[in-house]
This record gives sequence, structure tokens and C-alpha cells, in this order.
Amino acid sequence: MKFWDTSALVALAFPEASSGETTAIADEDDAIATWWGTPVEIESAVQRAARSGGITQLAVRRGRAFLDEIEDRAAEIGPAEEVRERARRLVRVHELRAADALQLAAAVVWCAGRPEGEAFVSLDRRLRAAADLEGFSVLPVDLPPAG
Repeated sequence: MKFWDTSALVALAFPEASSGETTAIADEDDAIATWWGTPVEIESAVQRAARSGGITQLAVRRGRAFLDEIEDRAAEIGPAEEVRERARRLVRVHELRAADALQLAAAVVWCAGRPEGEAFVSLDRRLRAAADLEGFSVLPVDLPPAG
């Protein structure tokens, strides 16, 4: 099982540059852990893309159905005092936005505070850097540089 952040899950459902990498990771092990707020973040990303014309309404419906399936089977780390307290520490230590800190805090709770050897799947560079410093194995390994 791997912990997946929003950016990686969106790449599974909607074609983008890194979709091949995330699909390969999911094919290798389709057991997914996520944060409780991930579905809201995904919906926000999808609606922003739809409003800007980046994806069609048909793609929105297909992608949402795929993401609903993932949400139904994913292990979810819910809202909890421990997640909030870890997130507060993470924003002090790393350059993270609140939702990213909550995402990473949920991953730390998921692995019972022992991230060494646990996989964190993300396409967000800032979040990847923080997860790496926290001790996670960050995937995909060879993420292309920002362009």
C-alpha cells in the first residue's frame, strides 16, 4: 500500500504529462491510502480544469467515476487531532500550504509515525521535497523538472 496525494490521483484519472508514471505505480500496487480531504481537493482541481476549458464535461464525468471508485476502496485517514498537530509542525518545518501539510500529516499518521520505507506518491514538487525530508520513499522517482 502507498499513500497517494491529490496531484497523483488526478493524474490517474485525467490524462496529463505524468499519467504514465502514476499508472505504472498503481499497476504495481493498487492499494491506496489517502487523506480525508483528498476528494474535495480533487473536485476543486477538476472543476478548475473544466471551467478553464482544460477538460470536457465527458472527461469530468469519466474521471469522477474513476475517482469515486478509488475513494470507495482507499484506506482513508480521517480528520483527527493527531493529523492537525502533525500538520502544524510540518508548516513550521517545511514550506507547505495548509492542505499539503494536512496531506503529509495524514501520511505520517497512516504509517504510525515511521515513514522510512513507506511510499508517498505525489507530483507536487514542494510536497515531494517535504515528504522526502520526513523519510518517505517518494514516487515517481524520476519526475521531470518543472517547465
